[in-house]
Amino acid sequence: MTSRCDVAVLGAGIAGLTAAALLAAEDRQVVLLEAHHQSGGCAGTFRRGPYVFDVGATQVAGFEPGGIHQRLFAHFGLPLPQASALDPGCSVYLAGESEPIRLWRDPERWRQERARQFPGSDRFWDLCAWLHRSNWAFAAKDPVLPPRSLWDLQQLLPALSPATLASGVFATATVADLLRLCGCGADPRLRRFLDLQLRLYSQEPADRTAALYGATVLAMAQEPLGLWHLQGSMQRLSDALEQALAASRGSLRLRHRVSALQPNAEGWLVSGEAGAGAPFALQAKQVVCALPPQALPGLLGDALPSSYRHRIAGFPDPSGALVLYAAVERDQLPPDGALHAQIDWPDPGSLFVSFSAEGDGRAPQGQATVIASVFTPAKPWFDLPEAAYQERKQLTLQAMQEGLCQGLGLPLEAYLHAELATPRGFAGWTGRPFGFVGGLGQHPSRFGPFGLASRTPLPGFWLCGDAIYPGEGTAGVSLSALMACRQLLASEGQALELKAQL
Repeated sequence: MTSRCDVAVLGAGIAGLTAAALLAAEDRQVVLLEAHHQSGGCAGTFRRGPYVFDVGATQVAGFEPGGIHQRLFAHFGLPLPQASALDPGCSVYLAGESEPIRLWRDPERWRQERARQFPGSDRFWDLCAWLHRSNWAFAAKDPVLPPRSLWDLQQLLPALSPATLASGVFATATVADLLRLCGCGADPRLRRFLDLQLRLYSQEPADRTAALYGATVLAMAQEPLGLWHLQGSMQRLSDALEQALAASRGSLRLRHRVSALQPNAEGWLVSGEAGAGAPFALQAKQVVCALPPQALPGLLGDALPSSYRHRIAGFPDPSGALVLYAAVERDQLPPDGALHAQIDWPDPGSLFVSFSAEGDGRAPQGQATVIASVFTPAKPWFDLPEAAYQERKQLTLQAMQEGLCQGLGLPLEAYLHAELATPRGFAGWTGRPFGFVGGLGQHPSRFGPFGLASRTPLPGFWLCGDAIYPGEGTAGVSLSALMACRQLLASEGQALELKAQL
């Protein structure tokens, strides 16, 4: 039997949850479909005995006054999940160095750290700060980017300012271009630091990260913005968005894996399997898809225009992830108290490490969880015979533990628990093709006006998530969901504006 709704939202990660909650709050009958047994996607959580592990994302942005999550929960009339600001946001250990570069939350303290660590780089950081201020003033006006209709353009033009237009001269530049322009291109230590940091947020190094994107992510750890550590686990953000959805009578259907989307006279027929393989069908007037664009050819089949199919096929593959989930006694951790670290390590690559805080619900008292992740090409992990796969997995686990030993002094015998997830595991957990994580990579050719639009060529079919402007991260995907919802409601003659801040 086919059920019906106004809007079907595909994928209950942070983007899908945000879109579903926003549309339900606007009196749309919303059904949110999720293949997994819980919401959250890459920002979900799992448990191993007494330990709670964040699957992928381990920190959030947008909790500051005026930040997207603060605005959303004010709109829903709900409190923000409990969180504490990270200070420092991260401690970065370059190869061969024992003293880290600390990303302090206080801008002046961070300026002093930069001056000490990278003397002579002030011009570069000043240019980045100017670009960031311009970007942030632009983004605060909720522009639609890239525009694909007159309405989109009407939302974009009022957000432009003289500073925005001036910064547009860097639209095709990379962060490495900014370095050269400011006379810092010959500083290998600064370049290595930037490569490590930008890879976290853009999946690209400095010479392939859009300057306009990089200038902002390099400022994310400092006030008035900031990075935040959720009390309990990352699942608390998903739970709070589920609460907002339920308060507006929206429906979340777990264990519903979508396999086909067919346009028809009434909108879209969404079909797939639920539970133990039982088929389901849902007739929706409109669809918001928070799945990776690489999933669209398989879902839409011949309904996907050939030009659009060709564009998706032309995107480089997103990265996969290797993630070590571990637990240790708390006294084994670095003494500086930072909850996030980055270690410059050759094999399998630089490690981004997150620790639980005492009393945050992730580990028993006196113990801590340790999550170390590294980007990796995803597809090669699927070509291995089982024995070769298990051998490579074990060797990778050992190499990552060696990196933690060399970078943070964490000895092998300290582990109370250790396991490794590969792209195969992420494919099973998230349902993403090849276990891809993150978006398309923020190269100038794919960022901002040159990116994939939330408005598709298919009527009533919208995109949001980490492949859509403004990009990855919990704040980025929530902003993309807001943009898609505004477009959808405008197509029905209704405006959406977030309510005034509390």
